[in-house]
Amino acid sequence: MTVSVPVDGEGFLVNRDDWNEDLARELAADDEFEMDDQVMGFIHEARAMYDNDGVVPPIRIFAKKQGVSTKELYGIFKRGPMKLICKWGGLPKPTGCV
Repeated sequence: MTVSVPVDGEGFLVNRDDWNEDLARELAADDEFEMDDQVMGFIHEARAMYDNDGVVPPIRIFAKKQGVSTKELYGIFKRGPMKLICKWGGLPKPTGCV
């Protein structure tokens, strides 16, 4: 499957304004991941935190606010939960420990 909007070499959106839920599902499918309501909820929350704070939330802060452990997030996403949440959520690539 090819994503219908411009992305960088790692699959992150070039233009954040291109994001919508259908595109999030498309990006996840490209990574062989089937989006569910829980993951979409995480994406919406990360987007809200980014809008409020201007930065991608660190995984520990994000997990605490969601009422889950970082271990649970890694159980869902397998590799780099915040990286995938940001990638599928149209947010910038997180820096630091993800």
